[in-house]
Amino acid sequence: MLLGRLAGQMVSLVLVLLVLQRYGSPALAGVTTFLSIMPGLLVSPIAGTLLDRFGRRRLILVDYGVACCALCLLAALSIADLLPIPLFLAIVFAQSLTFPLSSVGLRTLFPLVVPRPLWERANAMDSNGYAVSTIFGPALAGAVVAAVRGEGGLLAAATVFALAVGVTRGVPDPPREGVDHGHILRAAWDGVVHVARHPTLRGLAVAVSIGNLANGIVFITIPVIVLQRLGGTSTLVGELFALSGVVAFVSVLLVGRIQTEGRERSLMIAAASIGAVAVAILLLRMELATLVAAMLVRGIGEGMYDVPMFTLRQRRTDPAWLGRAFAVSMSANFVGYPIGSAIGGTLAAAGPELALAGGLAFMIVSVVSLYTLIPRA
Repeated sequence: MLLGRLAGQMVSLVLVLLVLQRYGSPALAGVTTFLSIMPGLLVSPIAGTLLDRFGRRRLILVDYGVACCALCLLAALSIADLLPIPLFLAIVFAQSLTFPLSSVGLRTLFPLVVPRPLWERANAMDSNGYAVSTIFGPALAGAVVAAVRGEGGLLAAATVFALAVGVTRGVPDPPREGVDHGHILRAAWDGVVHVARHPTLRGLAVAVSIGNLANGIVFITIPVIVLQRLGGTSTLVGELFALSGVVAFVSVLLVGRIQTEGRERSLMIAAASIGAVAVAILLLRMELATLVAAMLVRGIGEGMYDVPMFTLRQRRTDPAWLGRAFAVSMSANFVGYPIGSAIGGTLAAAGPELALAGGLAFMIVSVVSLYTLIPRA
């Protein structure tokens, strides 16, 4: 899990930096992030059905292998100067189609193997897998890109994916394989309907996706501010995201020690409000000091948000629906991120102030949605 997420964090930033270096277009950077995520989200109901039916380990290996090969191909074509924009986007699109196999596969392993009273702590470990990858992934990606350009960053991420393949080969599946819910497309559609009719999962889908619209905008805007407004380097971009990850790591550890049952919704509302404050800080003044402060506050909010969100979704989902419901729910939660990245690239090209204002507006709407759409019990 940790190796796969580390590689994923590296890829997210390397692709943005490669586009800014090679093509010089913030708008294209936003489109690239969109295509690196959205196609996988659209096929995630099918991925969830496959995970329920055939088990998790082998399909996680498929995704890691596809990612490794795609990144090596991008690097080779770029080095040979044979990477026009359409081909670049096509490879990014194809590589994204398998990522739900690992993201959902790993996420659904936890409630299958961990006793219910320990879910908060297990989810804290799970969330800190993201936090640790956020600390080291962007920092490593930024440093490698600064040293050997974007192609070197792609190859470094591919190497980490290859290591993840080696480790995952030895992981046993829990005894859930071979569950047949009927025709794959029908079973996938049943998962979509189940989430749409489930009050909590439906509320999370709307509220969290709106919050991720803001996160996608911010992810694209931060490198633009550092590189084009402050005259900073790729290394600084990575260090700022790493700083946010360190704070999120500590925040997750503290929240993981809390019994969140019955308080998940309130904790998520508080965390989303803190995220809005982080964007507001940066919108007030764009300089290095406020950028550091905003990333610190952002890390606090991220750490508070994840554990109650994961635990709430687990508590209110029937175990028989874990693969299908989690695949649809997680994708619905995350769908705002690639859309926000595409929006952020367009807005940041017109000015980072406009992009941050849009991100703040989405953050506020997300807070309201959490309060109004997620049932208290």
